[in-house]
Amino acid sequence: MYGKKGRELVQEFAESEPGQLAAFNTDLVTQVLEECNSHFLHLNSLVRKMNAKTPAESSSANRPTQNDAISNNESPDDSEPPEADRSTNTEPPKDDNYHGLLIHHQSLTRNKRCLMAYVYNRAEVVRRLGWTLERVLPEEIEEKLSTSEKEYFKNHAATIQSYMSALDLDLGVDMVPPKDPYIKVRVLDDIGNVVLSDQLANLARHAILFIRRTDAEQYISQGLMEELTS
Repeated sequence: MYGKKGRELVQEFAESEPGQLAAFNTDLVTQVLEECNSHFLHLNSLVRKMNAKTPAESSSANRPTQNDAISNNESPDDSEPPEADRSTNTEPPKDDNYHGLLIHHQSLTRNKRCLMAYVYNRAEVVRRLGWTLERVLPEEIEEKLSTSEKEYFKNHAATIQSYMSALDLDLGVDMVPPKDPYIKVRVLDDIGNVVLSDQLANLARHAILFIRRTDAEQYISQGLMEELTS
């Protein structure tokens, strides 16, 4: 059945967990591309056949026969269109070649849309990884990506890092805007006196204080500090 492989490709991504990637299905993608090439070859063949028809053959393909006219209780002369109408009729004959061309064209278009949906939605997940991961992908994620997707992640992550360096701002902090820029934290190790963005603080072990979330983020990620939510 035409388009079956393309449907399986889209269905595979739709059934995966949101935000998660299955291994890139190279075999199925190749099968869909091969079917696209087959449709394209059939299209070219049918177009050549239709173009090779003489005008007399084209007009006779659409013209009712005498038997058709009699079966419809019409005289043969009544079934003939006026001369002016026949001379301006440029619609291609809707014979087997015409309908075959239509089927192959629609199937080719459907397969292309399925391929684009599969690649685009996977790229969306890869792009989101660029905001949550550094430039190096974990091995369990990297092995699921195609070569093009790995290169896409590398370039996208590099662009994000370059932009943040130019702004001197970490855009990966607080992807969801916080209600309060200050948070309550407990120091888990003796850090000592540090200069924060708005104050000089003594981050002694077990100290509890309110500081900016952006200042605390680096210490929290290193395990030197924890956020108190209560």
